[in-house]
Amino acid sequence: MTSLNGKIALVTGGSRGIGKTIALTLADKGCDIIVNFFRNRKPAEETAEQIRAKGVRCHVIKANVGDLEKIDEMFSEIESIYGGLDILVSNAASGVLLPLMELKENHWDWTMEINAKALLFSAQRAVPLMEKRRGGRIVSLSSLGSMRVLENYTTVGVSKAALEALTRYLAVELAPKNIIVNAVSGGAVDTDALTHFPNREQLLEEARKRTPAGRIVEPQDLANAVAFLCSDEAWMIRGQTIVVDGGVSLLG
Repeated sequence: MTSLNGKIALVTGGSRGIGKTIALTLADKGCDIIVNFFRNRKPAEETAEQIRAKGVRCHVIKANVGDLEKIDEMFSEIESIYGGLDILVSNAASGVLLPLMELKENHWDWTMEINAKALLFSAQRAVPLMEKRRGGRIVSLSSLGSMRVLENYTTVGVSKAALEALTRYLAVELAPKNIIVNAVSGGAVDTDALTHFPNREQLLEEARKRTPAGRIVEPQDLANAVAFLCSDEAWMIRGQTIVVDGGVSLLG
C-alpha cells in the first residue's frame, strides 16, 4: 500500500477504542496525527505518547465536535500548527440507547449532532486546509445499524444512515477539489462504547456465532480499511460505505 509518509491526519474521538487504533495505524503508515477528544485528557495524552514513539508528530485537541464553535476552534488550531490537513477521520460518536417511544428531543439532537452534523461541518472546515495540500481524504465511521434495525438503536442508527448519505453527497461535490470521501461500517466490535449497551454480552455472543469469518470484528480490521481508503490504491472508490463485518450482514 502507498506510503502515507508526511501526511497530516485528524482523528476525531481518537483517544480510545476504534479511534485510537485508527490513529496508531495511520501513524504506522507515516502520518502526523491530531488526536481529538471530548472529556478525558489522560487517555488522549497516553495515545499521543504511543504515536510519538513511532517517530511521527502528534498534537492533542479537546473539542466537542457537535458544537460548531468548537469545530471552528479545532480547525483554526490545526491550521496554525500544521498549516494544512491531508486526512480527516470522522470517528467520534455518541448516542442514547433507549426504546423508540422513550426518546426525548435532547436525545435525538445530541446523537445527530455528534454522529452526523459533525461530519458536514468538519468537512467544510477541512476542505480549505486540504486544498492547501492539493487534496485529501475524508473517511467517516458508520455501523450496521444504519441499514438494519437493532434493539434500542434508533437515534444512532438514523444518525449513521444520515452520515452515509452525507458521505455520498460530499464525495460528488468535493471530487473536483481532489478530495476523496468514503465511510467504513463495522459489525459489533468489543470496545468501551459497547459497555453502554444493556445487552452487551448477548450482542457479542450472537455476533461470534453468526459471523461467517469465525470471529467478531476487531478495531484493527476497521483501522486497516480506513488506512486503505486513505491510500492511492483506493483512488477510484468514491462515496462508498465499505462494510467490514466478517460477512454477518449477508445472513439477513
